[in-house]
Amino acid sequence: MNKTASKPIDVTMPSRDRSRAFGAILVEQGRLSPNDADEIQRFASSHGLRFGAAAIQLKLLTQDDIDFAVAQQFNYPILSRVGDNSVGDDVVAAYKPQSEDVEPLRALRSQLTLRWFNDPSHKALAITSPGRSEGRSWLAANLATVFAQIGERTLLIDADMRHPRQHELFNLSNAVGLSALLTGRAGKEIASRIHPQLRLFVLPAGLLPPNPQELLGRPVFELVLERFTDQFDVIVIDTPASTESADAQIVARRAGAALMVARRNVTRQALLTSAMQNFTQTGVNVIGSVINEC
Repeated sequence: MNKTASKPIDVTMPSRDRSRAFGAILVEQGRLSPNDADEIQRFASSHGLRFGAAAIQLKLLTQDDIDFAVAQQFNYPILSRVGDNSVGDDVVAAYKPQSEDVEPLRALRSQLTLRWFNDPSHKALAITSPGRSEGRSWLAANLATVFAQIGERTLLIDADMRHPRQHELFNLSNAVGLSALLTGRAGKEIASRIHPQLRLFVLPAGLLPPNPQELLGRPVFELVLERFTDQFDVIVIDTPASTESADAQIVARRAGAALMVARRNVTRQALLTSAMQNFTQTGVNVIGSVINEC
């Protein structure tokens, strides 16, 4: 997906109280001092400006700060890239949801809602691709985020116990995760909620086991998924590259469906065709494919 700058948001505050509330959000979050908030308000009143426009003219706030405050007013959390509840640069849907880069993800969310998640028995979806570095983990992280943003209780599982990435994307510890859960050394409560205002939970892969395929092939994995489907509306599962092992096919079979990712000018057509055939021949429902331009 092409990287483009987000469009500025017009911050219209119809009354002084609303402006004060806007500034209070930024003061509370440590993005603005109380004295600076008062200075912005005086400048805005004397020049007939909105609070956000005045703050930018005074160079006391950035457009990212304005976007953050607007999102807070609409109970639409924007995550940070530093500190608590932070995410990595790749999770653009979490820290810059106004970006045009996120619109294709919302369109994909709508398609999946109509074509797969419209059935109450369909709650899990495996994200797979033929090879590595094709955007599989990127798509899984951002897709889970946009589902959580519409209020769906969403779980992101990193089932790539060979080259896991989700703990890096969401700045989580990978000491305990799916591998521990499948071997009875942890309970399902190890899934971490990413932000108190966002119904997004992440279960990292955990310590890398010597037998990932065998763990995923055990009945306990199916049991784990069944228990999670009782707790969550949407379960997005990141998988290893399908040409490197059979892990992805096992996960997709358990999930019920797979979404295939290919990267433009990177994924070879022959490998993509072969991967699709391998999935369908083993009874996996490949509900669609995504061309990743990132």
